[in-house]
Amino acid sequence: MVKLIASDIDGTLLHDKKLGLDPRLFKQIKILKEHGIAFVAASGRQIASLEHLFSPVKDDISYIGENGSICIHEDKVISKSIIDEDLCNSIFDVLHAMPELHSVASGERLCYTTSKNERFLKELKHDMRNEVVCVDNFITDVKEPILKIAVCDYDNPEKTFSYFQDIFAGKIKVVTSGFAWIDFIAPDTNKGIALETLTKHLGISMEDCVAFGDQYNDTEMLESVGTSYAMSNAAPGISYYATYVTDSVVDVLDDIIASITM
Repeated sequence: MVKLIASDIDGTLLHDKKLGLDPRLFKQIKILKEHGIAFVAASGRQIASLEHLFSPVKDDISYIGENGSICIHEDKVISKSIIDEDLCNSIFDVLHAMPELHSVASGERLCYTTSKNERFLKELKHDMRNEVVCVDNFITDVKEPILKIAVCDYDNPEKTFSYFQDIFAGKIKVVTSGFAWIDFIAPDTNKGIALETLTKHLGISMEDCVAFGDQYNDTEMLESVGTSYAMSNAAPGISYYATYVTDSVVDVLDDIIASITM
């Protein structure tokens, strides 16, 4: 019996550079809640971005943000992971020597960037609706603990991802998040662990959960639940971690709703 549904956002619920979700999803979330089924937005995005995206049902769902670094239920923090300060500074030093990349350091509710690139800032502020603070220097200007560091490479994210993996192997987890983003997240942090913490809080078995994803930052979540779906447009190999493959989250939710309302 399905008791919780968790879905990634970019590339899973959002496609083709769309900025808004399918309005049908909001109706589905309401129906699911009426039948005791929780919905979780599980993303690499900032919490503020997720709350804006799901504004019609903002108070009806739970959130896993920053690739599992923070989990919020009923406006309370259920779990949070922080990157060691010295490790953060080591990453910042490397990024400072790579000005062609655009970087973001995420706090609990704010994110910070040193980028002055208009395209990148538009994406952060307008497209993703993040709460953004522009700073000159991450090390001296950011005064709160860092949950995640994200790097955007519009030109060659695969090469940059491999480079960071080699440099920071064994020190921090480096994952792809969307098609131009590389994320640094604290050890033992991922969407699957955050989801398991949330399900324990809610008294739900992971076997009774359904999850959707399309990138390697979704694999732990896909593997840990009873039923999982990789998107048909997912990164190569993601279907290996999932039970099924689908073109549409909304279509699968229609089937789930039909099974509980018939």
